[in-house]
Amino acid sequence: MPCISSHLNQMVKMPCRYSSVVDKILMVEQILSEFRLKKEELKEVMKRMQLEMDRGLRLETHEEASVKMLPTYVCSTPEGSEVGDFLALDLGGTNFRVMLVKVGADEERSWKVETKNQMYSIPEDAMTGTAEMLFDYVAECMSDFLDKHHIKHKKLPLGFTFSFPVRHEDIDKGILINWTKGFKASGAEGNNVVGLLRDAIKRRGDFEMDVVAMVNDTVATMISCYYEDRSCEVGMIVGTGCNACYMEEMRTVELVEGEEGRMCVNTEWGAFGDNGELEEFRLEYDRVVDETSINPGQQLYEKLISGKYMGELVRLVLMKLVNEDLLFNGEASELLKARGSFETRYVSQVESDTGDGKQIYNILSSLGVLPSELDCDIVRLVCESVSTRSAHMCGAGLAGVINLMRERRSQEALNITVGVDGSVYKLHPW
Repeated sequence: MPCISSHLNQMVKMPCRYSSVVDKILMVEQILSEFRLKKEELKEVMKRMQLEMDRGLRLETHEEASVKMLPTYVCSTPEGSEVGDFLALDLGGTNFRVMLVKVGADEERSWKVETKNQMYSIPEDAMTGTAEMLFDYVAECMSDFLDKHHIKHKKLPLGFTFSFPVRHEDIDKGILINWTKGFKASGAEGNNVVGLLRDAIKRRGDFEMDVVAMVNDTVATMISCYYEDRSCEVGMIVGTGCNACYMEEMRTVELVEGEEGRMCVNTEWGAFGDNGELEEFRLEYDRVVDETSINPGQQLYEKLISGKYMGELVRLVLMKLVNEDLLFNGEASELLKARGSFETRYVSQVESDTGDGKQIYNILSSLGVLPSELDCDIVRLVCESVSTRSAHMCGAGLAGVINLMRERRSQEALNITVGVDGSVYKLHPW
């Protein structure tokens, strides 16, 4: 927390309707108190998440459940025979990654994984145009990567990480249910994603690939973590979006035949709340973010947590404080008034400030604001309030997943590892 004790003692007359610094701070604290969830509230979120997960697994309630619990057809974790060269694609946000993966054993006969990768930024017209445009761009990036690494002549096994809601029909066949995270490419929803990728590769005709599997990014995270920790049975992403997967007992996955063993289930928990489960936890800022998004009424849990929305939530709170004469002398710049201007990376940078306020000052200056020292402290408080609620909400959902696993296995306690990835998790100073 920023040090505001010095301000409490100033009691300086302010050129606004609040007579002192202490009044201003108390009013700010009152507004931000809405973001502080009590332990009982978080437990309620956990219970509701478990209930929706169970509804998503059952055949009779699956369609109406907000948490879809999609079978992945991944029924085991790596067992050690996976060696050789592989190509990996990762499409799940505004950046697309192509990776060459070399898997082998080292001198101690343990797994050794070497990777070479390159990031490609996805143009807006590819994200919101047609499926053919999007996957042609993906194939173009693959061709560029293969050229740079002089492996275009090889037909490598290809693993495709596709981080959108997919109804799998097999490990290498999945139907896109709906786009999320700002994607709107037409002609993709309702179609086999692997087929769209294969068609794009065929249209280029300058290389061949053997697409052997398509998984969600949460599944990829869980599996890759398992290479280092054999107790990993949960994967979670906190980045542009937010989602989790875990190993579920086959007997409870009613959408797939079979009773023995376990299968990894992609929860698609970002849609938790779409049936009203989170109504009393959503604040005025959350409602504005949702109403102005490209998918109103959808992915409501994700909109409370993920990096795509965190910066805008902070901006809306800052604007409320400005309108209440509690920040920037009651005046906001035109840039700060613009939707999306306060990027999520600014939230991380503000909270990473070493205490002298220079980083916060520079960020606000770039947005056309000349803040006081107290303004900088208040902005930090806002960022911490929004990001802490995000972390608590995410933790409540994760507790629901792990508690369900524990109950399924009739254990008093469950000792497992959670593999976590995503830009918010990696870059935010938790």
